[in-house]
Amino acid sequence: MPSDRSSPDAPSSSRAAALAVLLACQSQDTMLDDQMEQRATDFRLDSRDRGLAMELAYGVLRRLEFIDWRLAPVLQKPLPRLPSVVQMLLRLGAYQLLCMDRIPASAAVNESVQLAKSYMPKLGRDWSGLINAVLRNLTRGPEPALPDIEADPDLALSIRYALPLWLCRRWVEQLGVAQAESLCRSTSDIPSLTLRVNRLRVTRDVFLDRLSRLGFTARPTAISPAGVICEKSGPVTALPGFQEGEFYVEDEAAQLIPPLLDPQPGEQILDACAAPGGKATHLAELMKNHGHIVALDRQRARLDRLQDNCRRLGVNIVAPTMGDARRSQEMSGIISKGGGRADRPTATPDGSVDRVLLDAPCSGLGVLRRHPEAKWNKHQAMFARHHQLQKEILEAVAAVLRPGGVLVYSTCSTEQEETEDVIQQFCRAHPGWMRESVVPWLPSAALPFVTAQGALSTMGNRLGMDSFYAARLRKIS
Repeated sequence: MPSDRSSPDAPSSSRAAALAVLLACQSQDTMLDDQMEQRATDFRLDSRDRGLAMELAYGVLRRLEFIDWRLAPVLQKPLPRLPSVVQMLLRLGAYQLLCMDRIPASAAVNESVQLAKSYMPKLGRDWSGLINAVLRNLTRGPEPALPDIEADPDLALSIRYALPLWLCRRWVEQLGVAQAESLCRSTSDIPSLTLRVNRLRVTRDVFLDRLSRLGFTARPTAISPAGVICEKSGPVTALPGFQEGEFYVEDEAAQLIPPLLDPQPGEQILDACAAPGGKATHLAELMKNHGHIVALDRQRARLDRLQDNCRRLGVNIVAPTMGDARRSQEMSGIISKGGGRADRPTATPDGSVDRVLLDAPCSGLGVLRRHPEAKWNKHQAMFARHHQLQKEILEAVAAVLRPGGVLVYSTCSTEQEETEDVIQQFCRAHPGWMRESVVPWLPSAALPFVTAQGALSTMGNRLGMDSFYAARLRKIS
């Protein structure tokens, strides 16, 4: 086990780094991956300490509801009434005691106590005695039985799969207990590292062969023809071919979306919510790097990241462009100017495009297993808000598509309001459009994920993919 130091300023303290990450995720709207990267640098973690810090931070957030349920009986006051640092110290220690066999109980308790003492100046008092007592009480006595799924399915699923109670109740009401449990299980799985091979640079077979020869364990994805799953690979940037732009980190379900648009070399494409560029660069690959893609996003920092990805992958037909996808007139002006790329003027000076990909903003419930910090920031009211935003963007991007053109709408959501409801309402309001089944553009292994309406839905799949939805529309007039 990596050796930690007790001070939060200690450069090799993996537990201190994990605590800092957890506190940041609790108080800020921030991505766990970004926080971990920052703290690993701040604490100067070596590879072993970094690995433990990641395991601790991700583990606490993945098992948070379960951990809080186990802590409740041994606390004299509710956990939320304690200072944030004390809450997270208890959760961090409890995770090691309850979920990590390789860490001795004495080490988990003692390190938590020392870390609590180091925070005494910030907290204004010494909480180490409470930390010590609570964690030691947690290990005494028999382990309590989990809530019975037949008697209280909502609570049972919430505790077993560490999901908010309101979300489990919603899924049970909408899907029934069996399907709800399948969906809960898929959100709690630890995802593998999945790559999309950049076939502008290398074939999948050649890439896999190189990984094998260099001692990496990898295999092709079950459905995507471009995907590779790596096991215990270490930092992504250390993988062979990263600097050369031979792959992009992307879930297998996400890799199935761009081919549904069927982009052709030389065409004009709008990627309406494009950053950080996974689907835009995939479209460029499918177009053999010939044509023009206006990659729209509202945030400059995200567009800078998209530009970096294009540069690394050798993609030169994407124009990262700031703009609001809810404003069709603004988009028409952007498109007619080639998305700010004077060297690549559009072939449609009227401001229309041949195809549109709309990977719409959504709740992100389909990717919770990758972002466990996000599930505690979700709430019931968000679905109506996202639904309205998605309809506005869909209306606007539909206006810049030429007659006969194709639009693919996708989300990483499991919810009807953000998926099928949006498409059905749009089609009812626009008789000049028709739905097309996604079947012709999917690998045969993906056909079980085609819905009765002809859309793609990987919700609750057993293949280790995220939950994505996608529908294909054609503009008739």
